[in-house]
Amino acid sequence: MIKNFIKTAWRNLSRNKAFSFINVFGLAVGLTCCMLISAYLYSELSYDTYPVNAKQIYRVVLRTINGNTTTEFPNPDVAVGPGIKSAFPQVLDYTRMTTNPPAFVSYETKKFKENSIIGAEPNFFRMFSIPLLSGDIKTALTAPNSIVITKAIEKKYFGNSPGVGKALLIGGVVFNVTGVIDKVPDDSHFHADIFTSMSTYIKPSSRQSWSNIGFYTYLLLDKNADPKQLEARLPILVERNVVPEMQHDMGISLAEARKSAKTFIFFLQPLTSIHLHSAARFEFEPNGDIHYVYIFGALAIFILLLACINFTNLSTASAAKRSKEIGIRKVLGSAKNRLVSQFLTESVMLTLLATVFAFGLVFLLLPYFNDVSGKQFTFEFFLNYKSLLLAVGLALFVGIVAGIYPAFFLSSFKIISILKGNGGSMQANKSNLRSSLIVFQFAISTALIIATFVVYQQLHYMQNKKLGYNKDQVLVINDGYVLGNNIAPLKQQLLSDNRVVNATISDNIPTYNNAGGTVINVKELADKGSRSEIATGIYWVENSYVPTMGMQIVKGRNFYPPSPADSISVIINEAAVRDLGIGNEDPIGKTIIRSGQRHYTVVGVIKDFNTTSAKQKIAPLMILPIGKPAGNLIVRVKTRDVGKLVTDIKAQWDAYSSGEPFSYSFLDDKFGSLYKAEERTGKIFTSFAIIAVIIASLGLFGLAAFMIRQRVKEIGIRKVLGASSGSITFMLSKEFLKLIVIASFIAMPITWYAMSKWLQDFAYRMDIQWWVFLLAGFIALLVAAITISFQSIKASLANPVKSLRSE
Repeated sequence: MIKNFIKTAWRNLSRNKAFSFINVFGLAVGLTCCMLISAYLYSELSYDTYPVNAKQIYRVVLRTINGNTTTEFPNPDVAVGPGIKSAFPQVLDYTRMTTNPPAFVSYETKKFKENSIIGAEPNFFRMFSIPLLSGDIKTALTAPNSIVITKAIEKKYFGNSPGVGKALLIGGVVFNVTGVIDKVPDDSHFHADIFTSMSTYIKPSSRQSWSNIGFYTYLLLDKNADPKQLEARLPILVERNVVPEMQHDMGISLAEARKSAKTFIFFLQPLTSIHLHSAARFEFEPNGDIHYVYIFGALAIFILLLACINFTNLSTASAAKRSKEIGIRKVLGSAKNRLVSQFLTESVMLTLLATVFAFGLVFLLLPYFNDVSGKQFTFEFFLNYKSLLLAVGLALFVGIVAGIYPAFFLSSFKIISILKGNGGSMQANKSNLRSSLIVFQFAISTALIIATFVVYQQLHYMQNKKLGYNKDQVLVINDGYVLGNNIAPLKQQLLSDNRVVNATISDNIPTYNNAGGTVINVKELADKGSRSEIATGIYWVENSYVPTMGMQIVKGRNFYPPSPADSISVIINEAAVRDLGIGNEDPIGKTIIRSGQRHYTVVGVIKDFNTTSAKQKIAPLMILPIGKPAGNLIVRVKTRDVGKLVTDIKAQWDAYSSGEPFSYSFLDDKFGSLYKAEERTGKIFTSFAIIAVIIASLGLFGLAAFMIRQRVKEIGIRKVLGASSGSITFMLSKEFLKLIVIASFIAMPITWYAMSKWLQDFAYRMDIQWWVFLLAGFIALLVAAITISFQSIKASLANPVKSLRSE
C-alpha cells in the first residue's frame, strides 16, 4: 500500500512540474533558513553551559544609581568575592579574574604582541571545568609570576617542544609556564590565550577594598541554595564594608555615606544568562542579545510558514484538476482515510525532497551565513546524527502541517458533484482562505522590507551623528608606552612634518572603551548639605588632546602646556555638570572631590562627546592632565598619500624602538567596528526580506496561473465580445493587488510598533519616517504586479478560438 502511495505520488509530482518546483524550492529555502538559524540559536543558547556546575555558578555584578542613570559593572572590587564567601556558608567557593592590558611577549628571538591576557585565581580552571593538557590544575596558578597558556601559544613560542617549565617575558617581566590548556571553549563569555596568576597582582598587604571595580567575581553556590535569598542579604555587607570605606575615602559623614551606599547594589547573575542578558559596562567581550534570538527564531518560523502556505494554496487551487481522479478513486471504493494518506504521502515526499536540496543550500550559503552571523559553523555540524534526526523530523512535521488541510479538503469532494463536472464549484468556498493566506504572506514580506529600511536608517543615523570630535584623518599609533622616554621626541619629530596637523599622547581614545572610573562630588554643594555623588569616567590627556581630536571647550579653558599649575586642575563634560547638580551655576572654579579625598579645581567644561557607540548615553567624564606622557600616539594628518606617510612614520618608530613591531589603526575604522552588530542585523533582515518576497512571489505566480487557467473560457468570451488585452489584464490583476494593499496596511502598524521597541535600545535614535511605510508597500505592490502581470498578459494575448474550441 505504501509503495503504491509513493508511486502515485511520484507520478503526480512528475506530471505537475511547475507545481512541484515552486513547492520544493519554497520548502527548501524555508528549511534552509530553519536549519541555519537553529544552528545559530543552539550556539547562542548554549553559552557558558560547559562547566560541570554551570547552574550553580553566579557572577557578582555591581549596580550604581545616579539620578536617572543606572550603570552595571560586572567587575566589583577585590574584597567582594572573599567577603561574600566568608559571610554566607551557602557559598561553596569563589574565583576572580581581571583583565590585563595587551603586552609584548617574547621567548628567545620570538616577539609578538598578545591582546588576550587574563589574571586568574588558582581554582579558576576547576570551577570552569577547563582541563589542563599538562601541568597540575591545583597548583598551576598558585605562585606569583606563573602562567597557563593555550596550546596555540605553546606552539607559537616553543614549536613542538613542551611549554611547561619554560619562561616567557611579558611586558619585561619573567613568567614561568606552569600549565597548558587546549583553549577556552568557543561558547564562553570570555576568552584568553594567557592566564597569569592572581597572586602576581594581589599581595597579602594589598588593600581589601569594596567600593571600586576591577575583579570579575564568580560564586559557586550550594545546589540547594536560593540565589535570590542570598542576594537579599548582600546589603548587609554594603553597610558593613562599603559605608565606612566611602566615609573615609570621600571625607563625608556617616549619614551621607549611608545615603550614597543606597545607590550601591550588588546582585547575582547566573553564569548561563551572561551572554544573552547582560549589557554591563566593561564586559570581557561584546555579548549577544536575547531579543535577537527571539527575532531570528520568529523569522525562521515565518519563512517556513510562507513556504507551507504556498503548498496549501497551490494544492487547494489545483483541486479542480484532480477532482475526476478523486471521484474515480471514490467510485472504485477508496475510503477517505486512504485518500488523506495518499495526499499526505505526496506532501511528505515533497518535503523530504526539499530537505535534500536544503542541505545543498546550507553547504553553499554557510560561508555567507558565518560572515553575517559572526559564527564559525562547519558543514559537518549539520551532518552529525542529532542534526540529521532533527532535519528529518522537521521535514516530516512540515510535510504533515503543510499537507494536512489540502489532504482533508481534496478527500472531502462529493462523488456526484465531481462526476457531474462541478468539482471546481468547491473552489469558491475556499477562495477566502487562499486570500487570507496571500495577505499573510505579503504582510510578512512588507514587514521585513520596512524593518530592513529602519535598521539601515538607524545605522546611518549613528554613523553620521555629531560625535563631539572629528574621527576622520586620525591615525593612532599603538603601544607608544614601549618607547618609554622616546615617545615625546617621536611626537615632536612628527609635528615637524607638514603632513601632520597635530599630535598628542594618551591611552584614552573615544571608541576604545578604556576610560578609568571613580566617584566624585562637588565640595561646595557638600558644604551646603546638598552633595550629589556620581560615578564618572576618567581620561588622562595632554593639553594638545582637545585640538588634535577636534573637541570643543564650551566654558573655561584647556590645560596649559605641562605645568605644575595644572596638577590639580580638571576638565569635566556637560553630562558631569548636569549630573553633579551644578547646571544652573558657573562650574568654573568649583572643587571636585574624588574617591580618596583628592581635590581638583574645575578649569573647563568640554562639550559632550561619545566615548562609545551611539547606543549608549553619554556618561559623565572628568579629564585630568597626564603626568609623564605615555600611551598611544594620536596623529591628525592631512595627506592623500596616507600609505607613504605611514611608511615614513614606521621608519621613525624603528629608529626610536628597540625591536617592538610598529602597529597602527585609523580612528574611523575603529568607530565603524562599533556598529558591526547593527550591520549584521541589517544584512540578516535584508536576506530574510528578499527570501520572503521570493517565496511569496513564487506562490503568487503559481496561484495566478491556476486561477487564470480556470477562467480561460471566460477570458475567451470577453475577447470575442470586444474586451481589450489591457482591460483583461487589469481585471485579472486587480483582485490579487487588492490583497497586497490590505497586507501592507496590516503590516505597517505592527512593524511600526515592533521597530519602535527595537529603537528603544539606542540612547540616540532617529524617528521612523512615514515614507518608509509607503515605499515598502509600493515595493511589495510592484513585485506582486510584475509577478501577476506575466500570467495576466499571457492570458489576455491568447487566441480565444483555442479556449472556446470545445464549446
